[in-house]
Amino acid sequence: MATGALALLFDVTPKAYFETVTVGSNGQSFVLEIFISFLLMFVFSGVTTDSRAIGELAGIAIGMTIRLNVFLAGFRASMNPASSIGPAIVKNVYKRLWVYIVGPVIGTLAGALAYNLIRSTDKPLRELTRSGSFLKTIAGDQ
Repeated sequence: MATGALALLFDVTPKAYFETVTVGSNGQSFVLEIFISFLLMFVFSGVTTDSRAIGELAGIAIGMTIRLNVFLAGFRASMNPASSIGPAIVKNVYKRLWVYIVGPVIGTLAGALAYNLIRSTDKPLRELTRSGSFLKTIAGDQ
């Protein structure tokens, strides 16, 4: 819908098209999409589904992972098939779109699977480290 609104408001020429396009070969972009989607889902799984994670910092961890992914892949990175499919449908340009659909799906599935494989105990983090939440510790010091 956002792409449709922008296309209605502005005369978007093919040169100024706001799609996610590959830089380099399809293979390079495909592997990069898998890698950055893997990182994002791995961190997301850790901070949102694991009861041992420190919940107060979940947003910061996810935001910093997205920032790292943009640093690694540049602004041409998708990490979300919907952000590539929308502009492609609105402007009827489908070249190399498969990279931004298949890559993130494989990466997120692998990230979730990897996190579930390394989850070795059901004990809460507090029992493992014998300390409380980082933010509660800071608040208690005052």
